[in-house]
Amino acid sequence: MTPEALLQQAENARQNSYCPYSRFAVGAAILCDDGRVFDGCNIENAAFSPTICAERVAVAKAVSAGVRRITAVAVVGGNADKKGGACTPCGVCRQVLAEFCAPDTPVYMYDTDGGVCTRTMNELLPFGFSAADLEE
Repeated sequence: MTPEALLQQAENARQNSYCPYSRFAVGAAILCDDGRVFDGCNIENAAFSPTICAERVAVAKAVSAGVRRITAVAVVGGNADKKGGACTPCGVCRQVLAEFCAPDTPVYMYDTDGGVCTRTMNELLPFGFSAADLEE
């Protein structure tokens, strides 16, 4: 799947965003090692802390379907009234994605000019916490 196609899936998911408080709509799409794509949108809550990011929605859908390896990620976000633009995963989402991604997994986003920007998980989370940190 091309980066552009995965970004389009994320943009499609973004259309379902529930963001009445921030008006910042986010969509994510993840490509899994078995070829399936799972998407998600952000879902806000008036209490704020129960809010869940688009990336974590997509990961939860994939993991609940039995997936354990993500091979590519796409994220789009921005003002809910406009087409999605440059948006990186937040710190919590980076850590959750790292649980299921290799360090070289590509994360596709738009740059500020609307072009495709690619970073690896390791570039986005260079010192992430992992299962290896739990070993004695």
